[in-house]
Amino acid sequence: MTTQLLKGGQLVELWPPSLAKADLRIEHGLIVARAASLRPRAGDKVLDLKGKIVMPGMVCAHTHLYSALARGMPGPAQPPRNFVEILKKVWWKLDRALDREAIYYSALIGAIEAARAGTTLVIDHHASPSFIRGALDTVREALSTVGLRGILCYETTDRGGEAELKAGLQENQDFITNVRHDEMLRGMVGAHAAFTLGFESLRACGALADKLGCGVHVHVAEDRCDAEAARRRFRKSLVARLRESDILKPASILAHGTHLEDADLNEIQEAQSWLVHNPRSNMNNAVGYAPTARFGANAALGTDGISSDMFDEIKWAFFKAQDAGRALTLPDVIRLSTGGARLASTVFNKRFGSLRAGAVADLIILDYPSPTPLHPSNLFGHMIFGISAAHVESVMVNGRFVVRNRTFPKLDLEAIYREARRVAAKLWRKLVSHDH
Repeated sequence: MTTQLLKGGQLVELWPPSLAKADLRIEHGLIVARAASLRPRAGDKVLDLKGKIVMPGMVCAHTHLYSALARGMPGPAQPPRNFVEILKKVWWKLDRALDREAIYYSALIGAIEAARAGTTLVIDHHASPSFIRGALDTVREALSTVGLRGILCYETTDRGGEAELKAGLQENQDFITNVRHDEMLRGMVGAHAAFTLGFESLRACGALADKLGCGVHVHVAEDRCDAEAARRRFRKSLVARLRESDILKPASILAHGTHLEDADLNEIQEAQSWLVHNPRSNMNNAVGYAPTARFGANAALGTDGISSDMFDEIKWAFFKAQDAGRALTLPDVIRLSTGGARLASTVFNKRFGSLRAGAVADLIILDYPSPTPLHPSNLFGHMIFGISAAHVESVMVNGRFVVRNRTFPKLDLEAIYREARRVAAKLWRKLVSHDH
């Protein structure tokens, strides 16, 4: 394998903040050397970065790639009045309309746009009740086409009855087992929000995760209805349901956490489960503002399917905190944004989010001609008020460039987007026919 030598870059790591001009040597998908000056060796492919910024690739800790073809789709005949109606009238109709073709192109477009924004790993929460068996392999195929890493799961739920529940559990099990040694992919057990899962179904998710040695990726307290349903139907708190179902464990991802109380947060932190904040989605669905200042060390940032642009999500997380008058400082937001890399490190047992020797070679090169000085003490200010996905010039994943000089060398984007538009129109016709 050719060794790549990246020379003359400004190496930026967000947490703790650092900036240093140095060279990197990349081999076998890893950063194998870092120094102020590395001499080229025989066989090195040398790239002169001319002072451009190099950063670890972004990690989106919670997304829904299947929403990529929803952009501009027709709304329901009667507009939703609350969160449950948003689910029933929009997202549950969309996911049921997905077939293999729509899953593939949703994931392909989502992966392309993630890469374009400097996101090198997506943690996806997938649902397609009309096409369950083979759904995750279809998403895997799309990610592989682009060259991104992923942590995938299928959203198990009681919504479609026992047969669909069992098929969802089996899809998770098969995928987790098949990618256990894949350098680009891992699997988790997926679960929709607990209010769509009965006692035995939720326990089945926890038991499967125990059996396979992984975590559960589940929506938690996105809306008040989740916690209220636990009290009304099961006479216990939502977090108690998760605990009794063995969902609370160090590898589990609890997305949203918008309506968690202090006692809930304490228990989640004791279990070392991960909480993922999705500010743009929470604002769009008007479900409230998560108590992010209380999320603790195992916290990360996601998009919930509103793109995979983490540069944008960082800004929204900060501005929403400011607007809400919450005690979430600029350093808090930046640390939150790097949580996905820490989470990925535990899942893959590799070092993400670093530009040090031994870390995975998942990195992005930015052409950011700053009009003001850039140094570690003001790096966070540049992240909020300057640097954006528009500055991403090249993207490397596992030591290979998937984006080079703002182009995808191995992809015919014009043909892909043309086909995606055809598939989206077909998908939308299904939605309109079901709505009438």
